[in-house]
Amino acid sequence: MKVADLANPVMSGWFADQGLRLDASPYVSGALAMKEILKRVPKTEPLERLTAGHNGGIFNGPMFKRVYLTNPEHSVPFLGTRDMMAADLTNLPRLRKSDAESASLSYLELKPGMTLVSCSGFNAGRRAYVRSDMGGLWSSQHMIKVEPDREKIKPGYLYAFLLSEFGEVLVRGSVYGSAVKHIEPHHIAGLPVPRFAAALEERIHKLIEKSAELRARCQKDLVAATKDFFDSNGLSELNETDWHRQDRDLGFTVESVGPTSLRALNFAPRARKLLEKLGSVPGSTLGAVCSGGQLSRGVRFTRVESDTENGIQLVGQRQAFWLRPEGRWISAAKTPVEVFARDETILVAAQGTLGENEVYCRPILATGSFLKYAYSEHFLRIVSGDPKVPGAYLFAFFRSEAAFRVLRSLSAGGKQQDIHESLRAEIPVPLAPPADRERIAATVRYAYNCRDRADVLEDKALELLTAAIEEAAG
Repeated sequence: MKVADLANPVMSGWFADQGLRLDASPYVSGALAMKEILKRVPKTEPLERLTAGHNGGIFNGPMFKRVYLTNPEHSVPFLGTRDMMAADLTNLPRLRKSDAESASLSYLELKPGMTLVSCSGFNAGRRAYVRSDMGGLWSSQHMIKVEPDREKIKPGYLYAFLLSEFGEVLVRGSVYGSAVKHIEPHHIAGLPVPRFAAALEERIHKLIEKSAELRARCQKDLVAATKDFFDSNGLSELNETDWHRQDRDLGFTVESVGPTSLRALNFAPRARKLLEKLGSVPGSTLGAVCSGGQLSRGVRFTRVESDTENGIQLVGQRQAFWLRPEGRWISAAKTPVEVFARDETILVAAQGTLGENEVYCRPILATGSFLKYAYSEHFLRIVSGDPKVPGAYLFAFFRSEAAFRVLRSLSAGGKQQDIHESLRAEIPVPLAPPADRERIAATVRYAYNCRDRADVLEDKALELLTAAIEEAAG
């Protein structure tokens, strides 16, 4: 809140427009100013008149007991607010299918074209678009689903408005609560949606749809690259690790233990089997591959806050996995060059806890538009020192479930885990024939090219919408 906001008067007539709310948020968030701008647009319609479906097309869901399973035959992918911003939806938790398909929860299945609005917690008010590859996912009660009436409005256009700076301020202005932020469907039902010529709305819609299509293609290609990695190395069985179907790591013995580690987790039988399989085919060790490259955590440094014009974004472990990462702005002049990533650096979340849905030991690939960010020291940086082993090829391996379980088994520490410095260098890296490596790397690179093109198209849609609103409002 700015100092100037504290002196702004609040007119009595505003209370009725804001549902008689007495907290400061809706009056200093800019929502009222945005509504005044939109009043000058020749035509607007309330959001609730443009939706259709369950509960009028704007709904969240009931609180319910969640029973999670691992067998895909008896479960469905379950999207929570933590995951709705994620770029990779491969490893979502899975909700029991019989519960999901029951009469009380079946309407929580996502449909392409919906807009999701997180409605609870610190990140309340964030928006996401349901792509074609997200059909068949179930959503939590902590997300408002906005289902457009396609006879009245194009879903891509509606999403573009809710994602824009106008939608951002209006939705955020609807948030209430102190310790736990919250939004209810009726709080956004009356949001004024500007309407323009059908041709303009169609153009914006197509840009959003093409962006969503490219992001779905990115996801599909990354999954295909990982499968190709194991198939090309003669390890097709590792495409399905069935981790939770194997016997638990209880009551095992280790014949010889050296000074490197005494922790039982580092010798867990299930992970040892994975390591043996990875080492049974031609390859090298991660330490050898990264010789001349990098295999270490990032550097620590003092953060100096900055504005957006003179700073760079520092991305942490959680936000790095979002479609569009966000981070604090820090001074470029006070930031060491080591915190930036070289092209095709694999960044592994290297500090955290062992919860199944935590990002600890999950990787991202720094390439394309992601090279503009600075990354915190909490990432393990994997940089190939061998030009014959591209980083994109290695990423196809490290995003797999097998690599994730191996990395988790190398944990060291107490509450906050880290990946053991010596043991990680010994991870076997299968090396397929050179032609296969290049093909796999090319698939990964094309996937990330699709991701970057998707961002450009989304930004273009927002530029068109913003220009149209500003012109119409005078």
